[in-house]
Amino acid sequence: MTAQTTRAVLGPADVSDNQLASIVAASLGARSARLVTCRAEVFPYDAEALTTGGRFKVSGTARTDESTHRPYAFFVKVIRSWSRSPLYHQLPPRLRTTATSLVPWRTEPEVYRSDLAACLPSGLTMPRSFAVHDLDEASAALWLAWVPARNISWDVLRYARAAYLLGRLAASRSVAPLAIAATPGRTPRSFASSWLAQIVLPVLANNELWTRPLAAAGFDEKLRARLLTAAQALPRFLNELDGIPIGTAHGDACTRNLLVTDDNDGFTLVDFGFWGRAPLGFDLGQLLLGEVQTGERPADMLPELEAACLPAYMDGLRAEGRDITPARARRAHALLMLIFSGLTAVPFEHLTAEPTADYYRVARERAAAARFILDLVETTSRHS
Repeated sequence: MTAQTTRAVLGPADVSDNQLASIVAASLGARSARLVTCRAEVFPYDAEALTTGGRFKVSGTARTDESTHRPYAFFVKVIRSWSRSPLYHQLPPRLRTTATSLVPWRTEPEVYRSDLAACLPSGLTMPRSFAVHDLDEASAALWLAWVPARNISWDVLRYARAAYLLGRLAASRSVAPLAIAATPGRTPRSFASSWLAQIVLPVLANNELWTRPLAAAGFDEKLRARLLTAAQALPRFLNELDGIPIGTAHGDACTRNLLVTDDNDGFTLVDFGFWGRAPLGFDLGQLLLGEVQTGERPADMLPELEAACLPAYMDGLRAEGRDITPARARRAHALLMLIFSGLTAVPFEHLTAEPTADYYRVARERAAAARFILDLVETTSRHS
């Protein structure tokens, strides 16, 4: 880098001046570039990520072969093995190997080394990758194009548009080989047999959990009983999901990971850590529940969102030549939400923190979301 302070910010993700000049030239479409200014700063992000070691913005100006000063900007992301995350060491030692297999850190570097961008359905794109550097045996740095994302509140139409494009992604023949080649990560069975069975469900069955103020907020005795009943039915639910067709899934398709720009009415996909294959309908769960889980959207919007997004998702499947009956799609969607979000609705990550009004709000919204999911599971059981 051009300044000692920039090296201090990026650490191992830093590159030499010559390397940066080459990256800048490529980003500007120039034969060469000479760095004039350069700045690196930590990119603020308020959500803990298991395999992210750092997020940075690198920007400045460069003189190109046309002798003009031109601005440049990159997003630099450090990906690491979960074993290097502080959260990893909070797990019991016997669970660490199993849990790490659920979060294969190499998936995202593999995606950015691939030609996925050229294969995505129209309406979806991803940041251009200018460099993927292996830092050591358990970490890598991604140098990506800076995406000027708009910070907006999504309306129902935008949710439906995202659902349609996620349906196209799920059924796309072009992207399927890249999903099949991805490092295997979470599946409903692996998630249920490890994370749920060994960590979540024993805590749910322990009465001590419900003495915690945040756990008690919204999770009344009836809801607790319904969650435990659903947990007992997991083997049957997993057998049902074995019969659902498999497609491509982004794996974490919340609104934060579908960036909106001024360029078009589509989305820029980011955060490919859970990219791979999954039962059809998988991505709908995070799309609907992502903002509810963080307390950014009220759970009472879920019926309206689900009513708009499921048909749109199925339209996307059909646009790519894939079809599934509405009843079967809704059943799969309900069971996937239960396994990955409903049974983990209690805000475990906040239980040891000092309760605040925001934490109480999150707990109540998650409880309401759990009721919605359980209702949908019961409804679809009668029609599947």
